[in-house]
Amino acid sequence: MSEPASDSGYSIVVTTTSSDDNARLIAERLLSDKLAACVQLQRIESLYVWEDRLRDEPEIEIRAKIKSADYADVEQAIRMVHVYEVPEIVRIAIAEGHGPYLRWISDVTR
Repeated sequence: MSEPASDSGYSIVVTTTSSDDNARLIAERLLSDKLAACVQLQRIESLYVWEDRLRDEPEIEIRAKIKSADYADVEQAIRMVHVYEVPEIVRIAIAEGHGPYLRWISDVTR
């Protein structure tokens, strides 16, 4: 088994929300603040436990491509406009990626 690749310095941040309006607000905030190079929105179905009840809800998944060093600012920007009491905000490190794409992330973010 080979050793895992080191972190490239780039990440994908994932969050979900309940409405198109809130998803677009989050995406536009990250892009206008130059915290993300690209934000993808996708309709999903989420099953989870909240307040001791099983929930089954439609949601919008938001995936933002960022520089890992900007994660704290990205999380803060999302939290400022997110409608959930306890939003999912997770960072997934990109171990490797297409060099020109990763450089583009750096070029269009602060």
